This record gives sequence, structure tokens and C-alpha cells, in this order.
Amino acid sequence: MELAAAVDRVVRRHAMLVGGERVVVGVSGGADSVALLAVLCVLAPAWRLQLHVLHVDHGLRPDSSNDAAFVRRLGARLGVPVDVATVLVGPGSVEAAARVARHAALAAAAERLGAQRIALGHTADDQAETVLMRLLDGAGVRGLAGIPPVRGRLIRPLIETRHDEARGALRAAGLPWVEDPTNLDRAFLRNRVRHDVLPELASVCGADVVVRLARVARAARTHVDALDAMAERELERLAVVAPDAITLSRAGLAALPPAVAAEVLRAAAGRLGSRAPLRAWGHRGLRRVLAVPAPRRPFRLGHVVLEVSGDRIRVGVGTPAALPSRTLDAPGRLELPEIGRALDARVVAAAGYVPPRDPTRVAFDADGVPARLLVRARRRGDRLHAFGAGERRLKSLLIDAKIPRWERPRVPVVEADGEIVWLAGVRRAASAPLTAATRRVLELRLVGLT
Repeated sequence: MELAAAVDRVVRRHAMLVGGERVVVGVSGGADSVALLAVLCVLAPAWRLQLHVLHVDHGLRPDSSNDAAFVRRLGARLGVPVDVATVLVGPGSVEAAARVARHAALAAAAERLGAQRIALGHTADDQAETVLMRLLDGAGVRGLAGIPPVRGRLIRPLIETRHDEARGALRAAGLPWVEDPTNLDRAFLRNRVRHDVLPELASVCGADVVVRLARVARAARTHVDALDAMAERELERLAVVAPDAITLSRAGLAALPPAVAAEVLRAAAGRLGSRAPLRAWGHRGLRRVLAVPAPRRPFRLGHVVLEVSGDRIRVGVGTPAALPSRTLDAPGRLELPEIGRALDARVVAAAGYVPPRDPTRVAFDADGVPARLLVRARRRGDRLHAFGAGERRLKSLLIDAKIPRWERPRVPVVEADGEIVWLAGVRRAASAPLTAATRRVLELRLVGLT
């Protein structure tokens, strides 16, 4: 009950719950996760919680099914339903891959059950280990903030509880737990930090290093939270939002302190679903996006791509698809759903016709162009004999028109019998001009889809 009271204060301090939630509790069978479940069972009536246990079997040990059986018995004893998810741990770092698989299983269980929260059993000792590991890795203030008490629907009620406190509470309650032998394997950096480095530091400093490192994490978290709030405000001010991308002014970001500007980009990527950890390479990449001269190549942050063109920075999911090739019969209409536009072609009498000055409209002598036109994306080396300006590369015309790099493959190129006659909305070719001898006019218009 003493531990439950302390955890209740932590839950309130970090606004982990509002009351009445359904909570998926991740229980491995180790002391920390068992203590988490036991404490939440004590708090459940007052908070009106519906608890549901998920045990994730990573299949990394031959006897891992024994842990699942233990958690099922524990759930039956405490009156909490238990599900077991067996996952496949991917390649690479075993710890990192197992964490990814575990979090995916927890998220899937929460979706299936309609749970508003996922509770994990990280303790103050885990926090200290994480901060020290990141410090040794050269992390910045965000890394030193360690494990967040709350991130989205993830909550960590034991984040201020010591590992020994959790074990003591279980002994007092007569609740068993299982020991994972891999927690003693020095092949893992965290285990070396836990069993070797932290005790040595404590003996050198003559102080409780875990408490001091947890204090560092809390102080850093305060700064990170303030930085996040500032970045969100600037993102709201600067962002132009589309379904799969956010576009920002590079000049607007450059006017901000560099740390804030980088966090705005990170926040934009986060809104589009990026959950990539921002290690040193990530910080360097964000700084490079804002450097002079601007990078020509895109930079990836998880599955989100950051790209610079002129004064614009696009943060998007993938790269916009180029226009496919299509034919337009005149008169007629060709829809271009990839860009939310359409090309309308009409043929009218030349008598009384007033040539357009709008860049989205262009007129040709209808007898000088074929009735069937090809509409396609720009190709490498494309050139246009511009009206009144000689031959120009399409790339140069698009740059002059300040069309962002990622939009250039989506600007319609209109071709007649192998010759480019219009870079839609940008420049007309010299082909088939209107003259006194023109009898019929072919007018092309770039319009919005209706």
C-alpha cells in the first residue's frame, strides 16, 4: 500500500490518467512488471480502471513459454485477463529489435481492446541506466531527458520507483516473480552499466548515483518539454499542411534559434508518423537542411523525407509521384488526379478571340497542332523553344518559376507530334502562334478538379 500511494502521486504529477481508462499492462513476469500490475490492481477501484495484461513472448530463450504460463497464473490470481503475443524479433541489435516488436504488439493489443493507455514497468534504475548510456553516447539535452514518464498513450507509473522498492513490495505482498537470465548477460551494454558501471560510480562518488542521474533526467525533461512547446507553436505558425506533407519556409526557420528550428522539423516529421530516434546523425541531418548552401539530396528521418528547394522545405511521406503519360483529345478534358488539376481543351473561332494573359491558359492556331496531344512528366534533357526567348531547358524554366524540386515531375508537359508546346502554367512554346491568318483557336486551360 505504501508503494501504491507513492505511485498514485506520480500518476497525478504527470497526469498519466484521468480516470475510467482501459489500460493494457505490459507484464514480462519480472519483478518490475509484476509490481506494476500489483500496484495498478490496488489503484484500479479509485481510478475506475479496466486492466488487461499483455505478455510478449519474444521467443529468444527455449523456455520462454514458461514466463507466459507464469503471467497467466498471476493474472488469474489477481483477477486480470491475460493475453500472450508471440513476436518475431527482427535483425540487428537484439535489444532494439525486441523493443520494436514488443511495442508493436502492445500497440496492436491496445487497438484491439480499445485501450486508452499502455502501462510499462520502467523504474528509476532503468532511467539512470538510460541517462548514463546516452551520456556516454554523446547525447544532447533530449537524450539526457531519458525515458519520458508519458509519451502518447504510453505511461510509466514506476518511473520514480527504485527496483529494490518494487521487489520489497512484492515480498511484503507474497507475490512471486521470475528472473530473466539474460539480465545477467554482460554481452548487453545495459547489463554492464547496471551491474558494473553504476556500482563502481557509486563507490567512487560515495552517493546514490541512480538518484542523481534521475535528477538529471527530470531537469533535462523540463527543458525538452519547453523546447517541444515552442517548436509546436512555430510549426503552427509556419506550416502549410497537406495530407502527406508539411511545407515550411526556410527563411522562417532560419530566423529561429537553431535548436528550435531543428525541433520544428522534428515535430513536423512526428506529425507525419516518424518515430525514428533522433541520434547524432539525425541532429546533423536537421542542421544540414538549414545550412547554406542547402543540400541537394533528401534527408530521411524514419519513413519521412525532408527535402529543400529554394526557400521551401518539404517534410513528407515519400516523394510525390510523377505524372503518368496520358493523351488529351481536343476538344476534350483530361483529369490529372495526382495534382488535383485538369486540362481543358476547346476549339473556338478566331474572330473576336482575345489571347489570354493568364499563365494557366494558352492559345494555339488549331490548324498548326494535332487534335491529339500527349501530356506527360518532364524528362531529363527536355527543351522547349520558348515564345520570344529561344530554346530553354525545362529544368531552367521551372527553376526560374520557383517550382520546388519535388513538384517539377508533376508539372504537366504538353507535347504535339514529339514537340513540347506548353509547360503548363509556366511557359508556352513558339509553336503555332496566333496570326491574322488563324481561323480556329485551340485553347488549353489548367483548371482545378470539380
